[in-house]
Amino acid sequence: MTLPTPDRPAGRTLMTARWVVGHAAGRHVLLEHGEVVFENDAILFVGHRFGGEVARRIDCGQAMIAPGFVDLDALSDLDTTILAFDNQPAWKKGRVWPRSYVEAGPREMYDREELAFQKAHAFAGLIRNGITTALPIASLFYRQWGETPEEFADAAEAAARLGLRAYLGPAYRTGNQVVEADGTITAHYDEPRGLAELDAAIRFCERFEGEAGGLIRTMLSPDRVETCTPELLRRTAAAARALDVPVRQHCCQSKIEYDMVLKQHGMSPPEWLESLGFFTGKTLLPHGTYVSGSRHVGRPGRDLEIIRDHGATIVHCPLVSGRHGNVIDHFARYRDMGIRIGMGTDTSPPDMIMNMQVGIILARVAAGSVTAVRAEDYFDAATIHGADAIGRPDLGRLQPGAKADLIVIDLDRPHTGQVIDPVQTLLLAGHGRDVSTVVIDGRLVMQDRVIPGVDEAADNRRAQAQFEGLMARYPERTHGHPPVEEIFSSSYRVIRAGAG
Repeated sequence: MTLPTPDRPAGRTLMTARWVVGHAAGRHVLLEHGEVVFENDAILFVGHRFGGEVARRIDCGQAMIAPGFVDLDALSDLDTTILAFDNQPAWKKGRVWPRSYVEAGPREMYDREELAFQKAHAFAGLIRNGITTALPIASLFYRQWGETPEEFADAAEAAARLGLRAYLGPAYRTGNQVVEADGTITAHYDEPRGLAELDAAIRFCERFEGEAGGLIRTMLSPDRVETCTPELLRRTAAAARALDVPVRQHCCQSKIEYDMVLKQHGMSPPEWLESLGFFTGKTLLPHGTYVSGSRHVGRPGRDLEIIRDHGATIVHCPLVSGRHGNVIDHFARYRDMGIRIGMGTDTSPPDMIMNMQVGIILARVAAGSVTAVRAEDYFDAATIHGADAIGRPDLGRLQPGAKADLIVIDLDRPHTGQVIDPVQTLLLAGHGRDVSTVVIDGRLVMQDRVIPGVDEAADNRRAQAQFEGLMARYPERTHGHPPVEEIFSSSYRVIRAGAG
């Protein structure tokens, strides 16, 4: 059965705006007063003065028509990382399972209906922020173990219904970080369970690859590198090659992870992955922050060279990294080494524009140079390089033959100020709420910030209630099982209504 998708407009659609980000000779170009024409799922023309017949014309005015963003680590969650914003250290605040919780038996904290809502609500948020291709990511901290094929069948239905281009696959693992009674961090493993989850993920890929007319594709998603055993990673790599799907492995994202892998295997995470033959042509590695030779890791080594030489992609998520006091060291160095860098949101809000803004600021600070990176470096990462990372030269660029995935970004709002260059202005003053229209696969999935069939206010209320219910259950999986008030601090003293 084919999953239902929104209807496409019949005939050719011509869109025009003050600026169009076209593509020629392997590079983005800026077309002033440019035109884009698409029909069905494909772009027919990008340029000036289209001479053919069209069914409709849409003048976007003082705006920029651009390729939709490719989010390689796309939030598909009611984001729990924001709970750690001012609540640290993580192992004391429910971000690492205590041994007592493991021994009592971890349990699901959302039911299937809540998980389905979580995905659909997040997918609508991605569309609102101009993300047209998404590789979803959600926390496993509140899960019984990994994600399930059933919830991803629901996710596929939601993505198709909304018109989002998505690469889907349930996350799986053979281990998990555990905090012992004395506060030390160790690992707990259940390899048979994780291998069974991998088999289920493979069956999901076989069932859903190419669904909804190609809008739904699949991937393999082993969880963080320190939660995986060698056999799981070997089998994952073999399956990814056989299925020809991307494989995403969170890697080099924390000191705990780096030190744990080094202690267990005598190698850094990239060295260990290389020894297992893990790398394929579509390996995605969020976050690539803790690597040899960086300010974060004193150990010398070839971590970045390994990633580069195997054609893997660093998935850069500067907003969530910066919130936790981290930054890659640094974007310009990775770029100049020839490492492909794509972008991910990985936190709320899933605002790719904000991520690019934070990224360029952090990159210049880390490099100690205002000239280290430019606006187009980050715009390329969010479009071209993300598409190339998953083997899709038909995405991330507006040119004839590419998929009709495009966004309209309003440049005529009071906060925008004066437009100097549309991309530079976007990275100075724009945000995700400036995305007014989204076209994916030739379907108008959002117009004037309205997504058909989505009640934004009602969904926000439901999301808040669901999130508060999750927070209330934090004590059972927090070290020492403190009350909620001790886990989550308040900025100032709270005085409740009716208090004397």
